[in-house]
Amino acid sequence: MTRMPVVNRLVGALPLFLSAGLLAGCINLAPDYQRPASPVPAALPTDAATPDAALPAVRELLRDERLRQIVDQALANNRDLRVAMLNVERSRAQLRLADADRWPTVAAAVNGTRAPNTSTGDQTNTFQAGLQVTSYELDLFGRLRNVSDSAAASLLGTEAGARAARLALVTQVASTWFTLAADQEQLALARQTLAGREQTLKLTELRVSVGAASDVDLHGARGLLAQAQATVAQLQRQTAVDANALTLVVGQAVPASWLPSAEAPLNGEALAAVPVGALSDWLLARPDVIQAEQALIAANANIGAARAAMFPRITLSGSAGVVSDTLRGLVESGTFAWTLGASAAMSIFDAGRNQANIKAAEVTREIAVAQYEKAIQTAFRETADALVSQATWRDQVTAQQALQAGEKERARLTRMRYEAGTANLIELLDSERSLAAADQALVLARLGELLNRLALYKALGGEERAVS
Repeated sequence: MTRMPVVNRLVGALPLFLSAGLLAGCINLAPDYQRPASPVPAALPTDAATPDAALPAVRELLRDERLRQIVDQALANNRDLRVAMLNVERSRAQLRLADADRWPTVAAAVNGTRAPNTSTGDQTNTFQAGLQVTSYELDLFGRLRNVSDSAAASLLGTEAGARAARLALVTQVASTWFTLAADQEQLALARQTLAGREQTLKLTELRVSVGAASDVDLHGARGLLAQAQATVAQLQRQTAVDANALTLVVGQAVPASWLPSAEAPLNGEALAAVPVGALSDWLLARPDVIQAEQALIAANANIGAARAAMFPRITLSGSAGVVSDTLRGLVESGTFAWTLGASAAMSIFDAGRNQANIKAAEVTREIAVAQYEKAIQTAFRETADALVSQATWRDQVTAQQALQAGEKERARLTRMRYEAGTANLIELLDSERSLAAADQALVLARLGELLNRLALYKALGGEERAVS
């Protein structure tokens, strides 16, 4: 006996349940979303705006291949970034769950019952095999739709958060690498100073032995030598600490060949230029600002879900399949049967629970608005600070270079005069102190310029900013 007529009727019953979905989402009780006005000036504080400026990619920004390799390793191994990416996967799964609730769940089932016949009172068996739908909610007031919209916004926000974490990691690795390079350069300069003061001490001891210098000069030379030794020890410690910090942020040991070397002084060529647009609207594309706005969108959708809970919740259930009084009959001689049930439930008294949920959702949205506005204000402040500092750091480096060149020449001439006996030890030591200070200050100024450029890149959203 063919089963095709029964199967055809079984399949034909499915549209009865699926067509109910056409009624879903007829009403959306969520407020219309409007992006809040930016609470910052319309223009960025810059005189060097680049129209339609495109920020360089990370590998274009970082011009040292060793630093690029370290950044690649950090992106692959950093645990904080790994957690951020896993949060994205979790949000994606939560969105799939929210979307699944908007569709009926269809299950294949075989049921058997033994109950008395209502007319004869005899015990009879009933077996049914087919498809079942249980508790399919008709989303007439958009509750499920808004829950899904909230989950979608949360996913977009989590993705933006992961991009923000990636940008923060890149700039942190680069900052740590440049700081290590600066400390190594300062350590090399301190060792040069130490060698020079050792030579000065020897010369002073010789001059004391022949009566050309006093014990006061000798004690002064020894004191400056000890000071130089202390500086070397301090910078050795700081260099080791910076190397450990780099290892931590990268997530594994860094090969020595990737570390900076003292023989290559820091300079502005280590980073590409960072172009800046004129309008503060640029900041809306920062990943952290996008994350804050998506949190606001999710909060807005949650208001619709809370409002929908005030209205009746209508659910459908049913089944369609083959019915027989024997298991064998399900295959051979069963008859087609279907059932359909509906229920509607609405809270009459809930002690104000639904109203409280609506109020909580509305307050949550207001909190999200404030957080979004603060994110924009923070972005503007960070960008403005970096822009204001950009030109002054360049001027400071230029001035420090001139100062260092002058002090270097003064120290050279003073040593020549001291060795010739026409300058005293105080003059020599003063020139050496000034040169050492100028050398260290130049290193710090170059480091400050590089770190400020990294801060500007991060403030503008870097490679992770959204593309309009």
